Amino acid sequence: MDVKFINPFLVAIKNVFETMLQIPFQLGKPTLKEDPKPRYDVSGIIGLSGAINGCVVISLPQELALELASALSGETIQELDEDCTDAIGEIANMIAGGAKKEFPGQDNSISTPSVIIGRHQVTYPRGLPIISIPCETSFGRLTVDVALKEIPELATA
Repeated sequence: MDVKFINPFLVAIKNVFETMLQIPFQLGKPTLKEDPKPRYDVSGIIGLSGAINGCVVISLPQELALELASALSGETIQELDEDCTDAIGEIANMIAGGAKKEFPGQDNSISTPSVIIGRHQVTYPRGLPIISIPCETSFGRLTVDVALKEIPELATA
């Protein structure tokens, strides 16, 4: 998995947290994930298709989801309800939009993100390695899992 496909998402995530949400954000050391489940219960999933297939999963604990939703909305959100999942979806959408601007190549489609509650509800593409990047914020930890595969025959020169 080439870092040129991962970096646009990492740059976009850092930008959304630090600029839009005004929350300090730090990337940790990437590792190869062995368990094909997100680490936490709330996940924003960004799918990719075309010359690059797979997904990027932003996984966060419920407490962090509530903090982020509150930061985005400007109101205190205290439960994992529709307002909270909508806010997490909007954050994931801002990340997808930022990544799309910097993503290499023209033959790719980045989907509108979805929000999934529950670790066992997320399905990673089969047979792809999953790179997991731990991240730290002032409100807690999250992970960014990347499972992408290049399909060279779909890329135009």
